Amino acid sequence: MPQPAATAGSIDGTPGFCRDCGHRFAAAGARCPNCRSPRLICHPELFALAIGHIDCDAFYAAIEKRDDPSLRDKPVIIGGGKRGVVSTACYIARISGVRSAMPMFKARQLCPEAVIIKPNMAKYAEAGRQVRRLMLELTPLVEPLSIDEAFLDLSGTEKLHKMTPAESLARLALKIEAEIGITVSIGLSHNKFLAKIASDLNKPRGFSVIGRAETLDFLADKPVRFVWGIGQAMSDRLAKDGYTNLGQIQAAAERDLVARYGKTGAHLWHLARGEDDRVVEPDSPAKSISAETTFDIDIADFATLSHELWPLCEKVSDRLKRAALAGGNVHLKLKTAQFKILSRQLTLGAPTQLAETLYRHGRAMLEKEATGTPYRLIGIGVGDLQDAADADPLDLADPGAEQRRKVEAAIDAVRAKLGKGSIGKGRGFEGKKP
Repeated sequence: MPQPAATAGSIDGTPGFCRDCGHRFAAAGARCPNCRSPRLICHPELFALAIGHIDCDAFYAAIEKRDDPSLRDKPVIIGGGKRGVVSTACYIARISGVRSAMPMFKARQLCPEAVIIKPNMAKYAEAGRQVRRLMLELTPLVEPLSIDEAFLDLSGTEKLHKMTPAESLARLALKIEAEIGITVSIGLSHNKFLAKIASDLNKPRGFSVIGRAETLDFLADKPVRFVWGIGQAMSDRLAKDGYTNLGQIQAAAERDLVARYGKTGAHLWHLARGEDDRVVEPDSPAKSISAETTFDIDIADFATLSHELWPLCEKVSDRLKRAALAGGNVHLKLKTAQFKILSRQLTLGAPTQLAETLYRHGRAMLEKEATGTPYRLIGIGVGDLQDAADADPLDLADPGAEQRRKVEAAIDAVRAKLGKGSIGKGRGFEGKKP
């Protein structure tokens, strides 16, 4: 059985090519017979697969190293302050055990020599847009997952580009390196689930393939949490029932899993067998919009937490208005000093994009949780996104609603002319330092 991510050498007759010069071969040693590069890729299904996943390598850190060559050989951590978490760690820092989402104090302990850089989201977003434009030159079927990764469906592009999808992806990786100055890893398979798994197998600058013939064997020894959507609680439940790896799920009857776990059982059974019928959807709409902040000092006081909540509501509201969207539900996020996350959600009677409405509902949920527990983070967001045309209708049961809407519209108008800091509600200034 061929191994996924074969990157050097070749079995006689197995198709392959050099990722640097593009030279094709059916039999090769450790280096390209044309340019002597060791970056070879070969696989029996290499030229028959068309679903790709591209993931930028240590994206934020890579951009900082690109812009400051003196950082090239140093461990770099992108994150905010002593109380924040790691956004990205370069691969040198990862050798010391630093990982994304790790508390910054722990990252500093593991890698005290690291260079710490605060995130520059505007710069990263621009680089992400540049990468996206290059992806779209290959195919219109690009589905972004985040600022630094996306699925691509290259079915039917071979005649246009005069090369197979695998070769087009390898050439794209070189173009991104040359024009943007960062590297990417590529996963190639027959569906989205496996393409995303493949892109993570050989980072950085990886190119990994998972073919149809090897799918069941490749997945069999993987833990059940390998499947997206299976968290710790579900994993524990499955283990209690005797399911710890995907091979055991493969051997089970689908009807038995559905009887035990409902839709999750069916979802797990199909993905354990590498079956994923989701198509690559260009410009897939956002499912939620949110904002959060981490405090320098843990906060337990309700009034102070409410003060921190308001600017987040304004931020979410601004994003909704810019995108002409409205949220059908509001969710509150809190993180305790022990890093336990609390999530609360409330469904609205009508979709909204108003900061005042978000604040009123968020504050009501917060009041129930602000019982003396110190929190290190607070966040507010909306889900069930809808067209803004249906947002904030006239509510006869709430006579003040229309006045609040008009006040917010007036504030937005002034800010559009004079800048965001030109006007605001009193609660946005209370407690601020002069």
